[in-house]
Amino acid sequence: MTTIFLDFETYFDPKFSLTKMTTMEYIRDPRFKVWGMGYRFIDENETTWLGEDEVTDFIQSVAWDDTAVVAHNAMFDAYILTQYYNVRPKYYYDTAAMARGRWPGQSARLADVAERLFPDNPDMRKGDELVNAKGIVDLPPDIEQQIAGYCQQDVDLTYAIFEEMWQDYPPSEMDLIDMTTRMFVEPTLMVDRKRLTKYRDQQITNSEQLIEASGIDKKVLSSNQQFTEYLKTEHNINAPTKKSPTTGQQIPALGKNDAGYKQLCDKHPELQHIWNARVAVKSRIAETRAQRFLDACNEDGTLSVPLRYYAAHTGRFGGTEKINMQNLPRGSEIRKSLTAPPGSLVYVADLSNIEARMLAWIADETELLQAFGRNEDVYSQFASRVYGRPINKVDDPTERFVGKTAILGLGYGMGANKFQATLKSGAMGPPMEFTTHEAFDVVDTYRSSYPGIPQFWERSSEILKWTLDRTKHNFNYRVFTIKKNAIGLPNGMALSYPQLRPAGINKYSYVSRNKSEFTWGGRITENIIQALARIVITDGIARIATYMDRIGGRVVLTVHDEIVCVAPETDANNVMDTIIELMCIAPTWAPDLPLAAEGGYDKAYSK
Repeated sequence: MTTIFLDFETYFDPKFSLTKMTTMEYIRDPRFKVWGMGYRFIDENETTWLGEDEVTDFIQSVAWDDTAVVAHNAMFDAYILTQYYNVRPKYYYDTAAMARGRWPGQSARLADVAERLFPDNPDMRKGDELVNAKGIVDLPPDIEQQIAGYCQQDVDLTYAIFEEMWQDYPPSEMDLIDMTTRMFVEPTLMVDRKRLTKYRDQQITNSEQLIEASGIDKKVLSSNQQFTEYLKTEHNINAPTKKSPTTGQQIPALGKNDAGYKQLCDKHPELQHIWNARVAVKSRIAETRAQRFLDACNEDGTLSVPLRYYAAHTGRFGGTEKINMQNLPRGSEIRKSLTAPPGSLVYVADLSNIEARMLAWIADETELLQAFGRNEDVYSQFASRVYGRPINKVDDPTERFVGKTAILGLGYGMGANKFQATLKSGAMGPPMEFTTHEAFDVVDTYRSSYPGIPQFWERSSEILKWTLDRTKHNFNYRVFTIKKNAIGLPNGMALSYPQLRPAGINKYSYVSRNKSEFTWGGRITENIIQALARIVITDGIARIATYMDRIGGRVVLTVHDEIVCVAPETDANNVMDTIIELMCIAPTWAPDLPLAAEGGYDKAYSK
């Protein structure tokens, strides 16, 4: 396999650019045009510029089935290769993705990465000549010469960045980058346009009906000032207020999540038709999301799945391209509108309570871990301790839900007040009223039942403290390696805390996304658990991807703890069983971690 570094330069103007459009919309637009391309094979010493008339012939001359592509933000350049020029490289590298993995929470823009890696070399800086070509469809020779130099510099920077990073980057993570890129540029998942269009139209109709039923003009409902005046004039109601975070002045608190507005709605149930209409005007999320998925469809009906590799501090995937594929509620019409192509099925497997299991493992809570290993109903068991009587899933669903919320929510230091608010908000299920005393009892029961967990909060704080002590660097503790301002993980990645410093007793501050973040034992524990759980999930993805290659299938998506595949519909039960089996293999660094998963298959992503 040979390796090519490349970068496309394309036409853009103030209204037609990637700042205004998604990658899919931009490249599929009739205005899209390739000005040229810079490329450099790995064994070459300089980058070559190809003008508009030369690009197609060159692309057709490359043996792409034996060629790896390296680009900075490969989703863009590889989408051009696959969807515009119809070629399929063997492998995808992305230096922007690698930068996010190496420096989570810091900019992965080419200019910033180059400056970070080569701070003392002024030659390693990204140019700004691209602005000179804005709005010019056919580049004149002098402008093309500028763009050629600009492009060649970008390719050279990508080459240097890759050479600097690839040897220390875990191969398993490289494979994840390749797989994530392939989900986007070589899509398999389909969209049921008819079903999704019907759903979108229903949302529009429902909103219009709610607005009409209120008898209030849409402009009044959408304006905070006019809605405030309406409430006072027509119903003698004073709208709640809050302090503006920007001006410091009092402003109407009319957001659906504002506490004062929630209280107002609860106080006046006779005006529910007005509250419904206000929501219908201000929140068109369902309609907008459905339309964005429709807009994201390729001409062949496939959906380019946009996942952002290492979007979170802990390595978790994130959404991008204006359709957050990490936010697909179970049972939603958007989920059900994602389908397999003819002859295939959508297979979905979900790791069961992986974070709670990982926390029990790392905190040496043997009893809890063994209960998970025996596939016992841990939620009911804890609820039984809370209520002082046997609780089971069938007869005591409400009490069991309290146990579930506690097991899943109290492991990172949540206090009684927040636990009470979590139950009341319905964030994890049906809203429930708990007194402050009852909430304190549940929290105390949890911490006394599993003392190793609060002890690990303290140990987590100590682990982070070690990263500030150079005598502790390269010290191995459990599955971690202590580094400067970072906790090394068993897969070769790290939890990074740039500019880490003490910020009080057992508290620390660090910089992420150009702002200060504060952390402490419970939050550090949450980072650790989520990072370790992510490794378990991605190891499972890798095994399943290998299996999919053998049977003619593909891993097409991962959503939190789920792995989604498209594979042939023949022998579906065996395929599903194999996916579950591969997902539940414990990592070598935690061989006694009990894993469990459940799953199913259908023509659509219906689980």
